[in-house]
Amino acid sequence: MDITLPAAAAILAAYFATGALPEFLPFVLATIGGFCAITSAYTFNDVMDIDIDTINMPDRPLPSNEVSQKSAFLYALFLGLISAACALYLNLEAFVILIIATLVISLYTIVFKRKTPFSFVSVGIAYGLVPIGIWLAIDPAGVLMDSVSPYMIPLAGILFGLMICMTDWGFTLAGVCRDVEGDRAKGAPTFPVTYGIPATSKFILVIWIIGVLLSLAIGFAASLGPFYFIIALASGIWMIWRSTLFIKNPKPELGGKLFVEGSNYRGVIFSAMIIDVILLIYVSGYSGLAGMIFGA
Repeated sequence: MDITLPAAAAILAAYFATGALPEFLPFVLATIGGFCAITSAYTFNDVMDIDIDTINMPDRPLPSNEVSQKSAFLYALFLGLISAACALYLNLEAFVILIIATLVISLYTIVFKRKTPFSFVSVGIAYGLVPIGIWLAIDPAGVLMDSVSPYMIPLAGILFGLMICMTDWGFTLAGVCRDVEGDRAKGAPTFPVTYGIPATSKFILVIWIIGVLLSLAIGFAASLGPFYFIIALASGIWMIWRSTLFIKNPKPELGGKLFVEGSNYRGVIFSAMIIDVILLIYVSGYSGLAGMIFGA
């Protein structure tokens, strides 16, 4: 998921702007930078949540002392520096988005998770900024770059960010349901701790329905082809079905399962986006079919 997200955002941005794939070096740097930014945030969260994970997942590397907190923190910092270097090399706009996203996710990890049941909102915002930053890295808006005429980020890019934000709420809350025992023991007032897993499971279903609809809206806004729509619709229906099963049996372990399934869903849909763009560019018959069906 963390590789296909920035890769898909970079490829879609280039295709939308030029009708072609991105140049090799910007694509590689945007993908690596996005991956490192996401992984850095996950690692830092594990460092800060070691007391909770000691209860929920004692066999993980940090709670089991297989990896020290200092080593994990330095690793998170190292990944963050790689991401920052990639963003700075690409352009200032991507770097600014990275800084904002890093601040938001850091506030979640350090402050919000231990203070409010709505801390998941900040997680979605931070990760929703990832495709926006990648998009600007490939197709700058011109706000901070004099060489480019200023313009608004296209609807497809905005929808991509909203889709990531919404699906990350569902993804994160499912994982938080898995961690409810440790959160409650350590006084973290997460949404499942405050309102219960049954209520959280219903909210997760609503969020995933919105996320799936946004995934389809991205396809229309970017004039993607049949392959993307088939995969997006099929995987979206599957994800909604899995969420309904969680409502019927709202147990922490099933929340953990839905968490993993949400990750797999996004990996599949981003891969479908990449494949679809490649088909649109290189297979003329497919492009013609997509044009007839979706008005591309």
